[in-house]
Amino acid sequence: MSAARRRPGAVRAELDRRRFLALAGGAGAAAALGGAAGCGSSGAGDEVSGELLRSTARLPEPFKVPLPVPPVAEPVRSRGGAVVHEVEQRAARQEILPGLRTEVWGYDGRFPGPTFVGESGRELRLRVRNTLAVPTSTHLHGGVQKPEFDGHPTDLVLPSGFPDPRKGHGHGKHSEHSMVKPSEWTVSRGHKEYVFPLEQAATTLWYHDHRMDFSAPQVWRGLAGMFLIHDDEESGLPLPEDTRDIPLMICDRAFEEDGSFRYPSLDPSLTREPGVREKYMEGVTGDVVLVNGAPWPELEVSAERYRFRILNASNARRYRLALDPGPREGAAFVQVGSDSGLLDAPRSHEALPVSPAERFDVVVDFGSYPVGSTVRLVNTLGTGGTRDVMRFRVARRPKRGGGAPEVPRRLADVRKLRAAQAVAERQFDFRLKQVDGVPMWTVNGKPYDPGSPLASPRLDTVERWRFTSDFHHPVHVHLAHFQVLARGGKSPLATDAGWKDTVDVRPYEVVDVLVRFSGYRGRYMLHCHNLEHEDMAMMADFRVV
Repeated sequence: MSAARRRPGAVRAELDRRRFLALAGGAGAAAALGGAAGCGSSGAGDEVSGELLRSTARLPEPFKVPLPVPPVAEPVRSRGGAVVHEVEQRAARQEILPGLRTEVWGYDGRFPGPTFVGESGRELRLRVRNTLAVPTSTHLHGGVQKPEFDGHPTDLVLPSGFPDPRKGHGHGKHSEHSMVKPSEWTVSRGHKEYVFPLEQAATTLWYHDHRMDFSAPQVWRGLAGMFLIHDDEESGLPLPEDTRDIPLMICDRAFEEDGSFRYPSLDPSLTREPGVREKYMEGVTGDVVLVNGAPWPELEVSAERYRFRILNASNARRYRLALDPGPREGAAFVQVGSDSGLLDAPRSHEALPVSPAERFDVVVDFGSYPVGSTVRLVNTLGTGGTRDVMRFRVARRPKRGGGAPEVPRRLADVRKLRAAQAVAERQFDFRLKQVDGVPMWTVNGKPYDPGSPLASPRLDTVERWRFTSDFHHPVHVHLAHFQVLARGGKSPLATDAGWKDTVDVRPYEVVDVLVRFSGYRGRYMLHCHNLEHEDMAMMADFRVV
């Protein structure tokens, strides 16, 4: 029997406790007090987004290693106007903690994987070869592609010799909480070519493993990377570029004494029983913050503007990012883009709340800091080592005549959706429920049942979807992009602006979004992007008709 079917009531009791706090003083009080109580907490101020897994390795001092920037992938050829890339998923050893070697599962053996860069409107084909010992499924997060190339959890690339789940054994036999029928699996042996049309505006996407029941440990081991799309509208803007346009993939991990990744899998081989040990079923957080795969790195910058494409690639940890010290004048962050493209106009923020899978495209002006000063990027939801993220060292003045000008007041043509455009309204409730007497993470009271869609929206329409929750659930919708309409019946947060594919739904919160279904018909899904929740069946299919 899987972990999800034998879990006791500890998580249920914690959520009941927070429900009481929410009723007594509002959801915000519940979130704030939840971390302080320490139940499931990875820090006094982290708003209870998971359970802390501590490293046994000796951890380095912060800001002793330079920030690495993942290499940009080079295409191997062009085919009929499409750009063709190849990448191999393989195990490799990499120095993450100084002096120790960590086995990573990476695209081309790297963690993070190479950054893919595409042009809007020009098809990119990605041939993924799997030489690991386990199945994989690669999802372009935020991409608009046909269902067969979307990286559905049941669409697997099997390594040589791995049992075929369509024959009723291997992967499917042990996934009792998902109850996947043999007919629901789609299988490629050894490799698969994914076709990404890139018929979407300039944006910051990412790609990661999406294997049924095992996404969390496989992403934890390194199967993730950045994916950027450019277009003419973005190229015409005076935004920082080249070495001043930098992706920041932020995540947390824990390490064993020998430097290997530490993770509480029930089956460390990831071939049989899915799930994590009971204590970590709310989500796994680590005590080491990595940026582009390096622990608490430092980046030397000039006293000028930089563009940072921020991704929260953590399994469960949420961040509230701030600069310490803040700038003497102006806002800490000038946001120019969100999950799915540029904003219509820049937004200024002193702090950025970033839930798992969300992206923020921001400009930071180091011109307001004196040369020689240091600026920390901190997580105000963290404590101890998880409060620091990285450090910037303002090392020099910009070259004469160099540096990016101010961010323009207008960025992109973003059509704002209106509630009156919605042709249907639906509610999706993300909640721990009793299913056959067993507490399980569910959507609308049901664990994931592939082949049984919860909605059938029509192509080229807009619907109003309402997300409700009992916990921190970052809700991700495949294919369709959306705009946040309201939180708790009130205006959305300033950081909710723009087109999104992931939204943070906080405990006992109601979030309304307007979802636009464009691109393709077929089966897609929505799910919680707390990866431990996802692996424990907090997913649902929908079918675009």
